Formats: sequence, structure tokens, C-alpha cells
Amino acid sequence: MKNIIIASTSTIYESDYLEYLLEELAHFFKNASTILFIPYARPGGISHDEYTLKTSVAFNKINKQIIGIHTFKNLTEAINNAEAIFVGGGNTFVLVSQLHRNKLLSSIKDVVENGTPYLGTSAGSNICGLTMNTTNDMPIVQPPSFKTLGLVPFNINPHYLDPDPNSTHKGETRETRIKEFHIYNSQPVIGLREGSWLEVKENRITLKGKLQARIFEHNQTPYEVETNTDLSHLK
Repeated sequence: MKNIIIASTSTIYESDYLEYLLEELAHFFKNASTILFIPYARPGGISHDEYTLKTSVAFNKINKQIIGIHTFKNLTEAINNAEAIFVGGGNTFVLVSQLHRNKLLSSIKDVVENGTPYLGTSAGSNICGLTMNTTNDMPIVQPPSFKTLGLVPFNINPHYLDPDPNSTHKGETRETRIKEFHIYNSQPVIGLREGSWLEVKENRITLKGKLQARIFEHNQTPYEVETNTDLSHLK
């Protein structure tokens, strides 16, 4: 039974890392004492050790131990034995490149589809979709493929931003970029605003958080959905 949280971000406003989600995560990870952390996305280029320490500080607040996957010799074995998995945010190109290099995508997909709880934020959420093609990140490295975990039957755009009518910026909006994506691809895209997340329980996918999400379907006008909306029909 799939048990997944796909969160837009790790931090909102001026809160501490994961603070807005900690109450939810205490329940989500209630049956796990340790969580396998995958720090490959390296936000700001920080080291795997630095990222793991930052994550540990947050999870100590709910009495969970974080163990970085980079500390294991056998990475596939670490995935297979994990009580729970957290893939943090950063650069999606870096994350996907490293997952492909270490041949971990299929292992993660298998254990999550068989019930291992999975938390993704930002880049870690991007990879839950069919591909990483709707990331906002710069392509600073080249992964061998843009295909990702396919844990949900659509793509995700974390950190979705609405156009600012008062801005002097005349460049492309997120909506424009997603419409460009749909010229060449047909899968739906969910624009997840900061502080929102998707709860996946087996085949049921529900929007959570306080904000609406924006849904983009191929050859259709984008539309808004309210929190607690069932999105399981999207494919």
C-alpha cells in the first residue's frame, strides 16, 4: 500500500526547516524509528553530511533518527531495509543524475509501492511524477533520463507561483512554462503552492494544506482545486 507525502517545499515563510509539516510527519512516520535520508539534491551545493545534519535537527523534534544513504556501502540494501524514506529538495537534475548513477530509482519505486513510507519535498517531490520535466531548476548536470519514479500518474511543479500583477518582470510565468510543456507532453501537471502537499494512500491522492492547487491538463483550461480534493482521477 503506497503511503506518500509529496510536499511543495521544506520551509514556508520564516519558519524552521520542515516546521509546518512536523505534526503531520509525527503521525506519518509513527511506525518508524529511523528514516533513510537521500541528500543527493544538495541545495546550494552543500555536502551530503551538512544536509543530513540539517535534516536531523528537524526530525529530532519528533524523536526520529535520520540516517544518510551516503553512509552505506550497499545502497540498494539500505533502500530495501529502510523503515521510511525522505528525499529532500535542492536541484532536481543533480538528484536524478545521482539516483540513475547509483541505480536506485527502481529500488525506491519497488519499496514505496510495497508500503515503505516516503516523504518528498521540492526535488524529492518532483521525482514522484512521471518525469522531472516540470522542475524549476537549472540543468547544471545532465541525467541519463528525465524519467522518474512514476508513483503518481502525472507531473508535479513544486513552488508554483502565480503571476504578480504588480511586477515589472515581463518574462515567462510558471503557467506559460507548463503550457509549453503540454505542447510536447500530455500528462497532467499539478502546480503545488508553498505549504501544500499531496497525500497518497494506495491509489487515493488528496490535496492537503491550506491553499488551492492549480491543475493543468492537456488541451484544457487550467483550473483551481480546493484543499482535501481527491485528485485520483488525474492521468
